[in-house]
Formats: sequence, C-alpha cells, structure tokens
Amino acid sequence: MNPQNTPLKTIFKFWFPLLLTWLMMAFEGPFLTAVIARLAASTFNLAAYGVAYSFALIIEAPVIMIMTASTALIEDDLSFRKLRNFTYALNIAITAIMLVVLIPPVFNFIVIDLIGLEKEVARLTYLTMLILLPWPGAIGYRRFFQGILIRSHETRKVAYGTAIRVFSMTFTAGILYTWSNIPGACIGAAALSAGVILEAVAARFMANKATKNIRKISRRSGSKDLTYRGIYRFYYPLAMTSLLGLGIHPLVIFFIGQGRHALESLAILPVVNAIVFVFRAFGLSFQEAGITFLTSGHENIKPVSSFAIWLGIAASAGLLLIAIPPFFTIWYVTISGLSSQLAEFARIPTQILILLPALSVFLSWQRSVLVAGQHTQPITLATAIEVGSIATIIFMLVQFFDFTGVTAAAWAFIIGRGLANIYLTKPVQMQKAILHKNKFIVHNN
Repeated sequence: MNPQNTPLKTIFKFWFPLLLTWLMMAFEGPFLTAVIARLAASTFNLAAYGVAYSFALIIEAPVIMIMTASTALIEDDLSFRKLRNFTYALNIAITAIMLVVLIPPVFNFIVIDLIGLEKEVARLTYLTMLILLPWPGAIGYRRFFQGILIRSHETRKVAYGTAIRVFSMTFTAGILYTWSNIPGACIGAAALSAGVILEAVAARFMANKATKNIRKISRRSGSKDLTYRGIYRFYYPLAMTSLLGLGIHPLVIFFIGQGRHALESLAILPVVNAIVFVFRAFGLSFQEAGITFLTSGHENIKPVSSFAIWLGIAASAGLLLIAIPPFFTIWYVTISGLSSQLAEFARIPTQILILLPALSVFLSWQRSVLVAGQHTQPITLATAIEVGSIATIIFMLVQFFDFTGVTAAAWAFIIGRGLANIYLTKPVQMQKAILHKNKFIVHNN
C-alpha cells in the first residue's frame, strides 16, 4: 500500500460510521437526562442517575478496551478463541463485582458514609444500579464482536447495531415515561440496559460472516500463536487505562459532594458531561480507525495525522457553538429541560471544556500509534498522570478556593487531559521513529 492509496477521503469513509456509532451513543445522555429532568423530583433523580452511571462506568472499565484488543489481535481461529475466552472471563468478573457493590452494607458505606449522599438520593441510586446490573457484561460482549467487524472493514454494521441500541433505548424510555410511575433515574437505567443488551445480540449476528472467515484461518504465515499471557501483557495496560480513566468519576463525585452547591453540581454534571461527550465522540471514534490504518501500513502515519488535526478542530468548534449564549439556552433549557437557574451552573463549565474535544482527538491519535506498535504501557502512565492531576486539582479548588463543584471538575478535566497529552508526546515520537524504520527496512527488502 502506498500513501496515494490512503487519502483523507478513504479514512473518512472508514471512520464516519464509527462516528455515527459514538454520536448515537452520545445521544443517550442528553435524551435520558432530558426525560429525567421532566419528571417528578428531577434534581434528586438526576443526581442519583449521575452517581449510579458513574459507578457502572468504573465497573465496566476492564472491558472497555476489548474492542481495541479485538481489532488489533484477532487474526485467526486460535486468536479468536483465546480472546473470546478472555473476554467472557472479564464479563463474569465485573458482573460479580457489581453484585458485591449492591450488597446493602457495602453500598451504604460507599454512598452514604464515604460520599455523603442524602438518603433519598442514595435510595434512588441503589435502585438505578440494580437495574444496570446486566449493562457492563453486555458491553464487553458486544465490543468483542464490534472489534471483529472493524478489523473486517465492516464499520457500517457497527453503526447499524448502535442504531438498534438507540431505538430500543428510546422506545423503552418512552413507554416507561408515558405509562409508568417509576422514578426518572430508574427509567434511564432501564432504557440503557435494554438498549445495550439488544445491541450485543445484534453485534453477534452481524459479525457472524466475519467471524466464520476468521475462524477458517488456522494460522497466518510468519505470525506467532497468541497466548493468554500475550493477551494479558497487551491488555493489562489498556484495562488499567480504562479503570483509571473511568475510576475518576466516583472520585469527582466525592469531591463535588464536599463542595459548594453540591446538589446542584451533582444534578448538572451528567447534563454537562452528556453534551461534552457528543463532541468527544469525534476522538473516541477515531482510535480504532487510526489503529486499523496504522497496522495495515506504516506509510499511513502522515494521512492519519492530518485527518486527526482537522478532526480536533471540528470537534472543539462544535462545543464552542454550544457555549455561545443563544445556543446555550436552546440546549440546556429548551432541549435538556433544565430550569434557567439550574442551567446557569453549566455555563462556566461548558466554556472551560471547549478545548477538551480537540485534546481527546489528539489523545486517540497518540494511543493509536502506540497500540499499532503494541507498546501500550505509556498509555496507562499517561492516564495515571491525568487521573492524579484531576483528583489533586479538584480537591484544591473545592477545599481551598471554594469553587462550585462542577466548575472545579471542569478545570480539573481540561488540565488533566492536557498533561496526559504532553506526557505521551515523547513515547509517540519514539514509536513513529520505529514505524518509519520498519517502513524503510520493508521498502529496501
């Protein structure tokens, strides 16, 4: 493959269905928080939904990168079976962990004694987490098969599966909103669980042909057999990256709970996160595309890099538009259903986070270079720096500078991400040099 065979248009066509997938997933947050905001006791339910969702995210963290592993590692029947068994073991483990958290004494100790939630918020959080019990395992299952689809250049099918998820989530939320009297946080959790379970089933069926093609391959010429130890060495840094990255959310909630305007901050945080996630999706969807093109040809570094630059500019420009006063009111008040008073708590955090989507694209590009070279350890270290910075900054801003909790969180997120980007610059440059060297060797051979 030469550079002319991989223009930006080719990368765009491959990446765009993945973007649609992430945008459809990003739609979940604003949609569900808008539903919850229009029901009784909206502040309590928004806070409970945000807390429960954060805990569910950290519990599912070990399986988040299964799609990356599936895209990068599966080449034949043996690697398929080994990574499938590895994925199933992780799914069982994280479901067991969520069950332990739901044991009442354990749960009460975490959310009441440690975080300090009000009893009503804690009660709603427990019910919400109970409904979310099948969610982490279903995500691990579908991400395994989505990785196979991406590796097989069938990214449109990934988008089709997510469309099924969004439709079933919307349908479930609409039915429960109209015909039930259950709390809003529980409606959100039920919609999420229904959507991801159906998407997992759809992913399995849509990957059937690609799976059969892979399983026909006994072993690729010149490749080494994939072992469980090899999977562990490749995947452990990625799992720790997700665990650290998602684990910061409960910690942020803890510090917000200790700060000024705690209830309002907890209520607005999932709404702000939802709209920021829409534009972070540009970067999140780019990582697997970058890995695919970089592993298929080292000469693709330049076009992939160029694509990432334009993508980052577009992503932050979109959030900038939302932060402008007319669009800000339309989004937070008219669409999200917040009161004008509650929406004001989101104004400054939204403005602070404008650069986060661009930094997220940059991070995905950095990770794709390192994963393509199977050099994943720096990714974990960068995430540790990001998480440590976020925890330190939000603690200082809340405890010593009396910041509103959600504003302190926004500053912490943007600074932490920037420090992670800076740290990865050197490892990425070294890996690019290795890729260029390999390209030169292959060319001369």
